[in-house]
Amino acid sequence: MNIIRHTQAALVAALLAAGSLTPLAPAHAAVAIQFDSGNVAFGYSDGYWDRAHHWHRWPNTAARNDWHAHNHAHYYTHNHTHDRGAGWRSDHWWDHH
Repeated sequence: MNIIRHTQAALVAALLAAGSLTPLAPAHAAVAIQFDSGNVAFGYSDGYWDRAHHWHRWPNTAARNDWHAHNHAHYYTHNHTHDRGAGWRSDHWWDHH
């Protein structure tokens, strides 16, 4: 019985020591998200349509707020699903600049 307790204690000690050498949370690889604000056609609170008619979520709140601040006429403060055609518009305003 003593041998089992000593073995269990040694096992617990080894596990605790091993745990202190490894991170508690798994390491995550860095993921680069590229956001081309010049490719946004129409912005919505929940994401944007790019000029090739593909839907995207904003990469972060700062990107959304910055695009909104510089493109009031093409930003809509509601979700894209609120509008007909899921918010895609036929006005290609970027072609007129």
